[in-house]
Amino acid sequence: MKTPARDGFRMPAEWERHAGTWMLWPERHDNWREGAAPAQRAFTEVASAIAQSEPVTMAVSAQQFEAARRALASAVRVVEMSSNDAWMRDVGPTFVVNARGERRGVDWIFNSWGGLTGGIYSPWDLDDQVAAKVLEIERCARYRAPFVLEGGAIHVDGKGTLLTTEECLLNPNRNPDLRRGQIESLLEDHLGVRKIIWLGRGVYNDETDGHVDNLCCFVRPGEVALTWCDDRSDPQYEISHEAYEVLRSARDVRGKLLKVHKLQQPGPLYMTESEAAGIEAAPGCKPRRAGERLAASYVNFYIANLAIVMPLLDARTDGRAKAALSRLFPGRKVIGVPSREILLGGGNIHCITQQVPK
Repeated sequence: MKTPARDGFRMPAEWERHAGTWMLWPERHDNWREGAAPAQRAFTEVASAIAQSEPVTMAVSAQQFEAARRALASAVRVVEMSSNDAWMRDVGPTFVVNARGERRGVDWIFNSWGGLTGGIYSPWDLDDQVAAKVLEIERCARYRAPFVLEGGAIHVDGKGTLLTTEECLLNPNRNPDLRRGQIESLLEDHLGVRKIIWLGRGVYNDETDGHVDNLCCFVRPGEVALTWCDDRSDPQYEISHEAYEVLRSARDVRGKLLKVHKLQQPGPLYMTESEAAGIEAAPGCKPRRAGERLAASYVNFYIANLAIVMPLLDARTDGRAKAALSRLFPGRKVIGVPSREILLGGGNIHCITQQVPK
């Protein structure tokens, strides 16, 4: 069977040069409050921030096309595309490249983060078509992966090392017939990686079943940023400390120990009564309730060509996080975007973006 690795392709690191970024426009009234208008404003700000560095394409339903075109900057390309929601990181393709500069894409099976035994909304058939549509527009050859995976469940250093969590990839609601070794082989075949570092759990109360991109990411080969918590009474404390112990003793594909940078979490943050009241409950969609702990993390940032686009979530901690990211990425401008509205829908900036490598 042809796979990216066998054909000489690998997944590049996010900091490698991009040709552009893809996003999806939010509109579900049963996931985004007040008819999705506040979320659309947040997505617009994210797109504008990224567009300072590289071309941005926003995929939009036919019903929302004119409204999105009016809202978005003229530099943002708007294309019509049907989808079930707006999480391009998870439903879009993961691009791979080879030594000759060719680009292809991996189209993972998508089951709404758990299918009928834990998924977030149903149906998800249109989301499962998004990757193929993006690859058609980008004129990239497509590999249809034979297993369930979301783009936010993996993070790579571009050299052959991959980060993921057991909570997500070993969850029986994804690939119940696959064991850890089989999943590792599939990741190696489809991403060109040779070393996989397994963390235990993701951010507390993360409805994706612990996506690694909300917990930990590479910032350069041999160095990672980790969501951190110093409060022993906070359930995130144990999760972050467990991950730290794994990371500090882990070695990358080159055999080198990792350097861990701690990014203090915001909050804790919770959904308010007014926010929950603005969401229209509907069958098949995960209910949003007042008082729910939000899976807030500053690790959920996006590395654009010239900038780091980071979530602004808590005035008490935003400045510290921005300063930390400025130190980690001295060659890039750190742009903060208010993103609580994205967080209310279940993710953040990294979750709504997908890079196209140059």
